[in-house]
Amino acid sequence: MTSPDTLARVEHACAALHRDAKPITFVSVAALAGVSRTNLYRDPSLRAVVDEYRAAYIDPRTLSGLTREVDHLRTAVELLADRVRHHEEQLRQLDNVSRLRRKAN
Repeated sequence: MTSPDTLARVEHACAALHRDAKPITFVSVAALAGVSRTNLYRDPSLRAVVDEYRAAYIDPRTLSGLTREVDHLRTAVELLADRVRHHEEQLRQLDNVSRLRRKAN
């Protein structure tokens, strides 16, 4: 899972690049945030932040804009699905512990 500090640094870097009207690329965000490009590409939550800011520069009425928006939404849905699976697993574990305690009593 992404550390809050790393996520904050990436968001801050994207916001600074956006504010200064500089291109938001994985290279520029990685350099400014002090994070590796590989980490930005592989971590879904970090990638979603970069993609969200990058989408601000794309006209949504173009084919590339629509493609980017679909990719961004797909990443967001995958991230949410991962969180749901994680929470479901936690609930199953808690349910199992609860059953064992009831049997022990």
